[in-house]
Amino acid sequence: MEETISIAELLQTVKKRLWLIILCVFVAVSISAVLSFYVFTPVYQASSQILVNQAKNGHELYNFNEVQTNVQLIGTYSVIIKSPTILESVKKQLHLPDSVNTLNNKISVESDKESQVFSVVVEDTDPRKAADIANATAISFKQKIPHIMNVDNVSILSKADMPPHPSPIKPKPTLNLTVGLIVGLIVGIGLAVLLEYLDNTVKREQDIEKLLGIPVIGSVTMIRQVQESAASTPKVHNQYSAGGKSVGS
Repeated sequence: MEETISIAELLQTVKKRLWLIILCVFVAVSISAVLSFYVFTPVYQASSQILVNQAKNGHELYNFNEVQTNVQLIGTYSVIIKSPTILESVKKQLHLPDSVNTLNNKISVESDKESQVFSVVVEDTDPRKAADIANATAISFKQKIPHIMNVDNVSILSKADMPPHPSPIKPKPTLNLTVGLIVGLIVGIGLAVLLEYLDNTVKREQDIEKLLGIPVIGSVTMIRQVQESAASTPKVHNQYSAGGKSVGS
């Protein structure tokens, strides 16, 4: 019973302060829209794929142990790709002003479990630059890995390319607006409940019953007196006869 009353009181509070909730939602969604479309810088993503596999002629069969070795090497290759040796080569090739640490933060390596293919993923505010960095990193890695590990089992499977109309991966306006809507609702309802909790004035008969714990047996309504102005009130003249003369008041 108490839970039903609590829910009923909450709904009553929401209804009573609906304007406050709508205001909070509007402000939160507006802030999300401004940040998404005018403040946050769009970030684009490009990736190139690298295959780890020893070249074979048509008569050789694939060895399971060799495949597993190639898969395990991907973990090592992921570290080498982001090493200063590779990134310095990328900087020189593209004439980038970015530091090695900045390039490191832009590049990530992704791979599927039990797969000999992994991807070099680059994020940048310029879609063309992101594609160039991804391709340069893959090429530099392929050229230097034989000298670093004395193996030649790397080939570029696919190069990064910039589409005609690239779409940023960040920010995501739809997601941000949804989050703003939810945050606005939470803040609005929270403020409404808080204001209702802090409001200890008595406005209804139910408030008196809840405060004093006794039932209300009667009420006095407010009576308003409408006083007419003296100009609009007609004067009353009383006439009476005194000594044959009429006297009026």
